[in-house]
Amino acid sequence: MASPIGSKREIKIFVLYLMDNIHYPLNFSAINDIVMQTDYVAYLDFAESFHELLDGGLVAPVADRVPGEEDRYAVTDKGRAVAEQLHGDIAEAILEKSLSWAYRYLDFSRRGVEVKTDATPIADGRASVTFRLVENRKDIFSLTLQVESMARAEKMRERFRDRPEVIYRGVNALLSGTVDFLLDP
Repeated sequence: MASPIGSKREIKIFVLYLMDNIHYPLNFSAINDIVMQTDYVAYLDFAESFHELLDGGLVAPVADRVPGEEDRYAVTDKGRAVAEQLHGDIAEAILEKSLSWAYRYLDFSRRGVEVKTDATPIADGRASVTFRLVENRKDIFSLTLQVESMARAEKMRERFRDRPEVIYRGVNALLSGTVDFLLDP
């Protein structure tokens, strides 16, 4: 399966760039989640490329492994040099957008924020859709809307699951008045 970003070479550069710019070790699952957020890399291409990065000494497990937890990985000096020299082979817009997504994902992930959403059909053909963000078993965001159909509710649920931090910040900005231009007629 071909990844939209290009060949395995570009995938490796992409992964090294993201990992190097995050500045702390991550486990394989977190790295995978970050890379999959972008839709630029197919999972199998990522998995193969990551293991080749390990075999090539560009990425290595960190020494302070916690028993019972997944290994965490960091970019080696060799990997950092590769990322610095070759990241120009990938469009800057892709790198910036991907790094931005990674930071947002890690913010919610590190805080342990759970994303919850539910849709229920209403008798008149409409649907009620609920969006929640839960941190430490307390709602930090809860919103329920009635929409014209279950299909619309499902699309909204998918968008919320894909980018909950963006929606959270957007609603906060709208309600706090920091984006009043959207409210002007």
